[in-house]
Amino acid sequence: MIITLLSLMTMVAYGQEKKIWDESAQEKKDRLEWWVNDRFGLFIHWGTYSLAARHEKVMKNEKMSDKQYKRYFDNFNPDLYEPAEWAKMAKEAGMKYAVITTKHHEGFTLFDSEYTDYKVTNTPYGKDALREWVDAFRAEGLKIGFYYSMIDWHHPDYTIDRVHPHAPKNEADYEKLNKDRDMEVYREYLKNQVTEILTNYGKVDMLWMDFSFPGEHGKGREDWGAVELMKLIRKLQPGIIVNDRLDLKEYEGGWDFTTPEQFKVNEWPTYNGEKIPWETCQTFSGSWGYYRDEMTWKSNKQLLVLLIESVSKGGNLLLNVGPTGRGTIDYRAENVLQDMGEWMKYNSRAIYECTQAPEEFEVPDNSLLTYNPKTNRLYIHLLDYPLQNFTLKGMKGKINYVQFLHDGSEIKITKPHGFGPGAGQGLGENDLNLSLPVTKPNVEIPVIEIILN
Repeated sequence: MIITLLSLMTMVAYGQEKKIWDESAQEKKDRLEWWVNDRFGLFIHWGTYSLAARHEKVMKNEKMSDKQYKRYFDNFNPDLYEPAEWAKMAKEAGMKYAVITTKHHEGFTLFDSEYTDYKVTNTPYGKDALREWVDAFRAEGLKIGFYYSMIDWHHPDYTIDRVHPHAPKNEADYEKLNKDRDMEVYREYLKNQVTEILTNYGKVDMLWMDFSFPGEHGKGREDWGAVELMKLIRKLQPGIIVNDRLDLKEYEGGWDFTTPEQFKVNEWPTYNGEKIPWETCQTFSGSWGYYRDEMTWKSNKQLLVLLIESVSKGGNLLLNVGPTGRGTIDYRAENVLQDMGEWMKYNSRAIYECTQAPEEFEVPDNSLLTYNPKTNRLYIHLLDYPLQNFTLKGMKGKINYVQFLHDGSEIKITKPHGFGPGAGQGLGENDLNLSLPVTKPNVEIPVIEIILN
């Protein structure tokens, strides 16, 4: 007993009780390398809520009963679903990977699960939509990821919590509503479905679990059986990349990257004082699922800045589309992705394999910097195009060659253009001036590529 107690104390002292699997820092770096290099991915939120066409949480927002909500399941028949077209669209936009909702909070599965009747193969569509999606995206050379919601508003044993559509206003009613519900049964269901998606579709590159909300009438790691679930995930797909929403942040091996949602970070996120892998997930508008009448759509430039700024702070962008009930991509999303693809066609070298620039490089006004450590090239993204003179602070002796990235045309290093009092002032001893054409190049955001010494 004493030896056992001492062993336990030693384990606690070294944090061994918080370790889910063994992996060196280099092994983790190698496992995440493709994702860190690729930087830009497609998120897809698709389920029966697409028929309502007014938010993926329409059941909760409108306090629908199960009976009312069932009409979307009964009529789900995406007859125009062509995942090969989705995959081609993503690839042409410059995306390198994609993540799709295998099951969202509504509980409906896009895959043919043997553990529920609430699945796509029991709808009028009748086919495994996930299987078709996986085959199509793999055929285009895109990495595949699965989103899976631990939350489930359909399962009879999932206990009603504060984010549930049937959450009561009266505190005392929670116990009454959950009297015949058993989370132990649901945990087994959760484990079984995660096993299905990680064994029936070949190699899965990314798993996006969603989401924990600990606290009163909430759910966290104990409710999901998250430690054992993550051990299972690591066993089934050792090379997979997993997000941080299982409430296992302090567990070694419990997560791989963090997921700021719907906002731009001010700086590279850290954990325990160290920079960590991260990816921001963003919508084109205010909804993840298809929302016919939602009109607050971001412009092409806003989305490009979002992508560039994410990379400039060492992160990725996962940009979401919500397909329609017939299986097509909203024309507004399609149009913007085409525009982003046009920019990426000429400027992707400033995104792929790039990261935050070393601190020695000062960010010019109205610009963002990205940097490729493998090629030692610095990229200046001109958010507001300057008038001829463009100052690079402290860059004297550091530059081998300068060009526009979109066409490979040389940019000369010259004395500042202009004549008269004040002309050329403000250029320091170690500063350089680039002479830019008066007319802005015909790209949304021009990029200067600097080949460093």
